[in-house]
Amino acid sequence: MSPVVLVEDLRAEANENVLLDGVSFALSAGRVLALVGASGSGKTTTGLALLGERSSGVTVSGRVSLSGRVGFVPQQPASALNPVRRLDSVFREIAALQDGDPEVLISTALRRARVPADLLRRYPHQLSGGQQQRVVLAQALVGDPAVLVADEPTTGQDALTRNEVVDELAAVVAQGVALVLLTHDVEVVRALADEIVVLRAGRVVEAGPATELLTDPRDDYTRALLDTVPPARTTAPERAPRLRVRGLTARYRNAIVLHEVELEVGERLAVVGRSGSGKTTLGRCLAGLHQQATGEVLLHDRPLARSLRRRSRAELAAVQYVFQDARGSFDEHRDVLNQVARTAVRLRGVRPADARAAALAALNRVGLAEETVLRRPRGLSGGELQRAALVRALLAEPEVLVCDEITSGLDAVTRQGLLDLLAGVPCALVLISHDLDVVARLADRVVVLHEGRVVAHGPVETTLDGAEERMK
Repeated sequence: MSPVVLVEDLRAEANENVLLDGVSFALSAGRVLALVGASGSGKTTTGLALLGERSSGVTVSGRVSLSGRVGFVPQQPASALNPVRRLDSVFREIAALQDGDPEVLISTALRRARVPADLLRRYPHQLSGGQQQRVVLAQALVGDPAVLVADEPTTGQDALTRNEVVDELAAVVAQGVALVLLTHDVEVVRALADEIVVLRAGRVVEAGPATELLTDPRDDYTRALLDTVPPARTTAPERAPRLRVRGLTARYRNAIVLHEVELEVGERLAVVGRSGSGKTTLGRCLAGLHQQATGEVLLHDRPLARSLRRRSRAELAAVQYVFQDARGSFDEHRDVLNQVARTAVRLRGVRPADARAAALAALNRVGLAEETVLRRPRGLSGGELQRAALVRALLAEPEVLVCDEITSGLDAVTRQGLLDLLAGVPCALVLISHDLDVVARLADRVVVLHEGRVVAHGPVETTLDGAEERMK
């Protein structure tokens, strides 16, 4: 059977930096190829080349041959959905660009992606993360692509939603679509991949059948990437709560998404729950990013304003938020180093030259070289931007650090480095996560949310097993 995807000697460069060097692989219809590698290894650049695209300033050479149309499922589904348009109008616009009856194309794509038709009456913000992921899959399937490129399709999803996404992708592959999977998630690779290509610094380290590489990889780098053994847990000393939440009720438009939430943050608190349970809304309320709420958020027993615009500079510095979508939190028109350094200037009054030196030193400690952070955000991978976003927040010297699924899009090697950094932070930590291995590694206490209500709360040792059952 001739391949529907053929990549030969693919090379990409940007400002004399080699991003890809001689990447080659082939993929047949109804098969899955997983591209795996640490942050910055070239996965996204390869995926863009399959789509006939490249980042600004990047030159690409080599051969990419595709038999049929290519669909794309992005890492952050919210970025692919227009926030001010209902989904049905967007689907009709996409279908109008294809051959065939638009209504038939849309209904077929919805059926293949297992999306209920009534969801199309909604706006993107009215969907959970899992629903958004299924909708962008359906959008990619309008027009019947022969090849699907999925970039970290399970990022930020709880275990049940992740399994649903895997099932949906498997169903599409069973219909004869070739799937190129860009992922760090070893369990997803195990569930879906027929072939694996391992990238490191733009080069293929090794490639072969998934059954072989998952059980007996030849290269140490591959073994580190595919290592799923959770790291050892560290314990923080008990301290009096720094942050208290009292009677917090939050709304989106007319829908209540948090109901009378009560909690305390001492050292390391994990917030877990199914997709759509209210985890991110809670984190945004703590940071003053969600105003449609009642109740109190108190820092050292002093109330914080609901809006960050009404918080003092010291209060802004005290509670810092690191977004799941790191790319969306950076200005695309300014280099990363200056954006990271600006936190210390704006919130702590540090001189610009001193802030820049402190930022560069901190970025170097998380593996980001000066030549990397002098680029604009589009010149960094998602994992590199996530580390930069964490350093930016820590330069404020916060009392409380809120981290929203910040390890969910990272490979095992980068993830371990980030966990080591979080384990040593001197501030209190609110860890919003679906990854219970990360929770077990870092948290002292756990809050479980379900449909906006706290349904369990206690020490990690006694609460985590119950949390896993509630998230199924």
